[in-house]
Amino acid sequence: MLNREAAWALLNEYTTNPSLIKHALAVEAAMRAYARKFGEDEELWGITGLLHDFDYEKYPTPEEHPFVGSKILREKGYPEEMIRAILGHANYSEVPRDTLLAKALFACDELSGFITAVALVRPTKSIFDVDVKAVKKKLKDKAFAKGVNREDVKNGPIELGVDMDEHIQFVIDALKEQADALGLRGVAVEA
Repeated sequence: MLNREAAWALLNEYTTNPSLIKHALAVEAAMRAYARKFGEDEELWGITGLLHDFDYEKYPTPEEHPFVGSKILREKGYPEEMIRAILGHANYSEVPRDTLLAKALFACDELSGFITAVALVRPTKSIFDVDVKAVKKKLKDKAFAKGVNREDVKNGPIELGVDMDEHIQFVIDALKEQADALGLRGVAVEA
């Protein structure tokens, strides 16, 4: 049985960095939204998003992440479909993304982080002031959010079989639903 409370506790056991926790929450939000869109198991998809990087803070190298975390998840009895999707979100794992769950996780991971970065550089720091045009403009700026793999952002929606602009808008909308938890509600800006 999947239990969001247990998954949240596991995330917080291994992750203390507030930015990494917010990233987990952002990917969870996008994954839950896609589960609803595709008529899939929202708990499975959401918890997969929540836990996809739970081992990253302690085990950040390509030799360790997401392999250590996958071993921990297996020991705790998490579903193999979830574990394979988490392994597959790292291209270097060589685990194929052969399920809709795995493709969605890959498509949502880098883009969720990128959209968050775009929101945080807005004067209002609000997800409500982010649109597709702004995201695409920032994607072209290689100096912005250098850690985000642009190829993964480009290939994610292709693998998932969705239009890039629609995918960006879909993830923005999913993050808006969790604006408070993500710290992206924004601040008032003096005129």
